[in-house]
Parts: sequence; C-alpha cells; structure tokens
Amino acid sequence: MLRSLLSRLKPETAPSAPNGLPRPEAPICVIGDLHGRADLLGKMFERIGQEPQGAKARIITLGDMIDRGPNSARVLATLHAAQLANPSRMICLMGNHERMMLDFLLSPDARTAGWLRVGGLQTLQSYGIAPPDPRETDPEVLDALRMDLARALGPDLLAWLDARPAMWREGRFAATHAGADPYHPMERQSRDALLWGHPRFGQMTRRDGVWIAFGHWVVDQPVADQGRIAVDTGAYETGLLSAAWLDKGGLRFLQVEG
Repeated sequence: MLRSLLSRLKPETAPSAPNGLPRPEAPICVIGDLHGRADLLGKMFERIGQEPQGAKARIITLGDMIDRGPNSARVLATLHAAQLANPSRMICLMGNHERMMLDFLLSPDARTAGWLRVGGLQTLQSYGIAPPDPRETDPEVLDALRMDLARALGPDLLAWLDARPAMWREGRFAATHAGADPYHPMERQSRDALLWGHPRFGQMTRRDGVWIAFGHWVVDQPVADQGRIAVDTGAYETGLLSAAWLDKGGLRFLQVEG
C-alpha cells in the first residue's frame, strides 16, 4: 500500500507542511537501503564528497546493509570502519534484515532460518560460506551454519551490529528504516514499527511536524510528501542508489548508478 501511494507522487522538493520542512545548519545526507551493493556505496561516498559541504555532512544509512546483493561483507566492513572513525558524523541504523540475521545467530531454528530465503544466502556467500538448501531446518546444520557465520563476522562486528539504533532524530527530522506509527510520538515508537513499518504510516500525516526519512519500501524515484521522505530505490536490483540531502536550502536528492 505504501509503495503504491508513494510511487505515484512526483519526485520533487518536499511541499510545504504545517510546520515546514526542517532546514538544519549542518547538512544531513540519508542513504537508502544498500542490500550488499558495496560498489554503489563507494560511488555514493564519492558523490557526497563532490558537494561543497560534503565534508561537513552527517551521513545516515537507513539499515538493510546486508542480503540480496553480492557483497554484504564489504558493505559491513566499510560502514563499520567509517562509523568507528567518525561516530558523530556517520550514523548506521538497523534494518529488518540485520535484525533477522541477528535473530538467526541468537537462535538458529526453522523460524529464524527464514532469513536465508530473503537474502541471507547471498550474505553467507559474501563471507565465503557455502549456502545450504534455503528450506533447511535440521538443527545441527543450522547450528553449524550459525557458528560459521559468527566466526566470519567476528565479535567486534557482531557487537557493533547488535548496537545499531533503530532511529536517529534531530529536532523535527527523524530517520528510521521503515517509517513510524503516526499516532505515537517518536520517543514512544515500538521497535517493530521502526524496523518493519506500520500500516498507518502511508495513510496518515503526523501532527507533530516531524519529517521522517525512511527506506524499506521500494519506490521508483525518491520522493518527499506530507512529512515522509522515501529513498529506497531498490539498489540491489535496479542498480540505482538514492539519498536525501537536507540543508539550509531545503531538500534535494542524490543518485548513483551501477
């Protein structure tokens, strides 16, 4: 439903809202779902560097760093290093795919192994781990797979992944993976709503004037409307990675292809 709603909107600078679009002093750049496209991440970093204020921008990734695309391992290594090197400037949020992988690592069973069928196999391959049958449910096989993946990730990266926040907020601007419940203030959002979305997110405009940049829901082109800024253009499949650039001058979109 949300995809249908937003994909029909004309991609343009965000229209006026009851409380207006936030205009931060320092620029904010919000990058959509990466899904293992390390090549596009590198291109987006280069594109940000071309901006006059690129070196001062706070960069936010919206989660779903892993799965589906070919190089989840490199995406994680790149973002992990970048965030540790500059934690105040680089913000990496958690998406539902990171949550699914962590749940599998905590308790590998028939339920959590569903992660394998929605992109987990590609993440395993990026770490050199032979993927199992995606319908595998044997406890011993799944536990061995869990141990192989945990070793490949290593304790530092695992701890970093587990610590990823579900939301970043500054004033009337927020970034989450999948939107939020419009009935509740941002400080009272459930983690499920932030990671998996909420059915009312695309139907109701928030009354508090908060604009939310989000991924998860794929749109043909990035678009802003009624307090929502959609930037997931399905990079792993389309080869188009989008980002929202917000500064004192307003909102515009950056894109790279490959």
